[in-house]
Formats: sequence, structure tokens, C-alpha cells
Amino acid sequence: MFKQLLCLLFFVISFSSFAGEYQTNEEFLQQAFVGQAVPKAKLLWIKSPLKQTVADILQHRPSFLRTRYWQLDNKTVWILNETGKTKPISVGIIIENNQISLVKVLAFRESRGWEVKHDFFTNQFKQAQLTDNQKLSQPIDGISGATLSVRALTKLSTLALVFNQHIQP
Repeated sequence: MFKQLLCLLFFVISFSSFAGEYQTNEEFLQQAFVGQAVPKAKLLWIKSPLKQTVADILQHRPSFLRTRYWQLDNKTVWILNETGKTKPISVGIIIENNQISLVKVLAFRESRGWEVKHDFFTNQFKQAQLTDNQKLSQPIDGISGATLSVRALTKLSTLALVFNQHIQP
């Protein structure tokens, strides 16, 4: 009985150390616009045909009708959510000159796949652009045991580039 309780306690402690909020949205926006005032949020409405493009990228119908973004000159910042296995992963994405300059996991709520929060993984997205067929311009290496989390971040990065392209004049 004691061993079972000890194992349960270890599981709870180890899970709580990986799942959680690593950075608030406000902190991420301050980081994105360091030395400048954070611009007022804008809204992108997800209407046809963009709605179909979003569904194709996410591989399911979008659960949102609009998304907020922040723009200053040639920089846009997106804070998006996608489900890993069962819970949402919140990701901040900065795009400058139509390529990703930063991907950061802001909150991770899953019990597995938390390795995607580390720079060694998210640095792969730097300088990625959107190809003509709505894919990332560079391959993203997976992490064993974190397949669904890797897919979620890849989808969100692609989506942010599509959204960024959509708001360009």
C-alpha cells in the first residue's frame, strides 16, 4: 500500500512539474515588442475560404470564429491554441517579414509531450516560411513520445503564417 501511494505521489509531482503556464500572454507580448508599447489587438474573422484552409491545416473544423493578433510594421504576433492529445497547448508565434522569428509554448496542459516547450525543439521553426501548398518551408524533426504535441505546434505555426499572409495588403 505504501509503495502504491509513493508511486501516485511521484506521478502527481512529476506531472505538475511539466504541465502548466510558462509565460502569460501579456508577458509574451512584452517580449515580442520589447522597448515598444504593445499595439492594440486586432481581429481576424475566419470566413470562407479561409475557414476551409484553417480546417485543412488543423485537420478538423476550427472551434473559433475569429482570432486576435498584434501588428507593428512588418511584425505580427499570434497567440493560438491547439489540442495535443486531449488538452489545449497555448503557443505564441512571432512573424517578421513573412517568416517565423519565434515560437514559444506559453501553456502546456498535457501529461506527455512537454518536451516541445524547449528551445531545442522550437528553434526549428525559426525562419520557416509558407510554401505554395500551405506547408512549412523546412522540415520539423519530431520527438519520440511527443508526436501529438509536435503536430500541434507544427499546425499552429503553419496557421500563423497563413493568417499573416491573409492580413497582408
